[in-house]
Amino acid sequence: MTGVAYLLAVIFGLVLIAVGIAEAFYFRDQRFHKLFLIRPQDVAAVRLWTINLGFYNMVWGLVLIAGVFIAASGRTAIGETMVVFTCLAHVVLGAVLWISERRLWQSALAQAILPLIVLLLLLL
Repeated sequence: MTGVAYLLAVIFGLVLIAVGIAEAFYFRDQRFHKLFLIRPQDVAAVRLWTINLGFYNMVWGLVLIAGVFIAASGRTAIGETMVVFTCLAHVVLGAVLWISERRLWQSALAQAILPLIVLLLLLL
């Protein structure tokens, strides 16, 4: 199961990087406004948080992928600690997103389900 967990963790890391790129660099693109709940007149106001949030997600994704590679290279405790911490954080963050903005329930599920599966595979 560890191999499956590692594969899912890398996939989730790539998803985080892709979402981070969209948040940081494409928040002005009207195609993403519905996804991020941005009104066209608010683009300037949300610039700071979207760029920062995007980079947070990219860093989370890189840490997750690095954790898998570190674990696979033989430093299992270090790498899996990085993976478990990142996945646990995203399960919590998914719940917070759902509680704070119910309209983003699909995003909350996307943020929490895959990391939860990785956690279950690694910890059970």
